[in-house]
Amino acid sequence: MPTFEITVASVDDIGLMGDWADAEGWNPGHTDGHAFFATDPQGFLIGRLDGDPVACISVVRYGTGFGFLGFYITRPPLRGQGYGIQLWHAGMARLAGRNVGLDGVVAQQGNYRKSGFRSAWNNIRYEGTPSAETATPTGVTLVDARTLPFGQLAAYDRRFFPAARDNFLASWIAAPQRRALAAMHEGELRGLAVMRTCRTASRIGPLYAASPDVAAALVGELAATTPGKPVAIDVPDTNTAAVHLMEQLGLAPSFETARMYTGPAPRIDHSGLFGVTSLELG
Repeated sequence: MPTFEITVASVDDIGLMGDWADAEGWNPGHTDGHAFFATDPQGFLIGRLDGDPVACISVVRYGTGFGFLGFYITRPPLRGQGYGIQLWHAGMARLAGRNVGLDGVVAQQGNYRKSGFRSAWNNIRYEGTPSAETATPTGVTLVDARTLPFGQLAAYDRRFFPAARDNFLASWIAAPQRRALAAMHEGELRGLAVMRTCRTASRIGPLYAASPDVAAALVGELAATTPGKPVAIDVPDTNTAAVHLMEQLGLAPSFETARMYTGPAPRIDHSGLFGVTSLELG
């Protein structure tokens, strides 16, 4: 009989998980693994069949009460044989007692509901080359986010995410092949955006902004660094202003997930959340 074993993923395994995610059409970032591994090194699990990796899941802990599940993949030839569900149970056991979030693809949302998850909103990936010109609002300055005090960035991020995630945020902003911009007005953060190179379109996330014109300025400035090339932003449909902005920029829907939680949907600033950070870690 084949031997199925679940182990903590290595750094190389996390790279493999990225390749599998790419094969699913999720368009992961080239260097996302840098930030993922730094966030919770024990939070990535690999299922091995006779020593060969065949399934994966991420179950990252944030603080004492929140966790996020992602990277739930079984290699196509082995689906339906019980390996994925064994990994699922191991992952959920690691997050026992926490409110758990995930971004579920359409095909799996029914299964997630059976496991106790409830939908909070949909993330719609808008993709394309921005066609509308953008201007920075009067009084707002766009600066390299890495030049700001990290505590200021972390406090701002906390408005849009259910738990503090300083290790993740520091690595996410500083990882290679990405650019991080902050919008400042009289010393106050009015927006934050990170663009990273990916397998296809460069993805922008997070995209936080005090208003649509600030969000537009951040997207326009980031997109200008790769002129003529597409960008992709995972937009929560709870922010109708964000959806309208994507349409005004000439971006089109290409992919959809549902943000789901096992407990109550956390209270965050939905009006300022124009694009989620990552479908894998929240």
